[in-house]
Amino acid sequence: MAAPAIAAEHNRLPDSMVPRRELLPEVLPTDRLNARGRPNPQLRAELRHIPDARNALTVASVHAEYLAILAVARKLNHPVVWALAFPLAGRSFSKLAILAHEAAHRLLFSDQATNDFVGKWLLAYPGMVPFDAYRRSHFAHHKDEMGPEEPDVSLYDPYPVSPDSLRRKLVRDAVGISGYKNLMPLLKALKSDSARPVASRILGTQAAIATGFAVAGHPFLWLFYWVGPYMTVWRVINRLRAIAEHGGMGRSKDRRETTHHVRQGWAARFWVAPFNTGWHLAHHADMGIPFRNLPKLHEELVASGWVTEDIVYPNYRTLWTTLASGAKRKDKAPKATSSSYALPTNQPN
Repeated sequence: MAAPAIAAEHNRLPDSMVPRRELLPEVLPTDRLNARGRPNPQLRAELRHIPDARNALTVASVHAEYLAILAVARKLNHPVVWALAFPLAGRSFSKLAILAHEAAHRLLFSDQATNDFVGKWLLAYPGMVPFDAYRRSHFAHHKDEMGPEEPDVSLYDPYPVSPDSLRRKLVRDAVGISGYKNLMPLLKALKSDSARPVASRILGTQAAIATGFAVAGHPFLWLFYWVGPYMTVWRVINRLRAIAEHGGMGRSKDRRETTHHVRQGWAARFWVAPFNTGWHLAHHADMGIPFRNLPKLHEELVASGWVTEDIVYPNYRTLWTTLASGAKRKDKAPKATSSSYALPTNQPN
């Protein structure tokens, strides 16, 4: 398949996904943005607003949506409906993780005690993510993308890879191999004096969820429609989203060289990038802006001339095709990293 214009070799450095410097105009700072794309104090104060009540409804909706999926599948009780419920249940983990990411940035609720409580017990722990460890590793990611302390460099660095290489990675995700590699560190953490408290909280949360299924009369649903989607569907979604954020990019103070921007259709927003997580270049320009206002910050970046059509991918398929346009290379199974919200941690970055 021929690569679209944005993916053409003349638009990026050889064997890399980093745009060529001539496609990155030096137009900052402006009266509204500083030299790195961060809004001035007045604009930033506007964009920093956290709508607590609306976010509370959003968190509740994620759990309600998951329960509704199972309720409909149980009521209709048809093999096709159960088959459709499985990937939708995997998508629920994506939504939990993205909201946990928002809480890790202290942007989900304005009261920090509420923010951290909800982030841990209603989002991260149900998604088997060690919240505090993820927050530390994720901030290391923001401090110096693809630098020596980058927690997920092995996830982002190899691109572009060959189509066969990406296919093998996604197959490992889809059949549960990657999920197993990320789940085992959580179980092994029970043997560590320092890690046991957090691991116990996560596993205790899972036990509570499993008990809920059992009390409802469906104990096996926890295994097949909670653990199963976490081990498989969520891994595929997480990899596709993660490489679309930073795959093949490089270390730089210019976020246009560390982070992709992709236009998102409804299917992408539904499956891959809910809650505005697809506005990832804006998120890295200023990681202190809540997710609801990232499109507004992106508009500012475009209006300034800092983000141009030359570096914007028209859709995720185009970007994934480009990420899989490299030469054949030795392919190794991914290792779990300290940040794996593809981990227990590999979260939205």
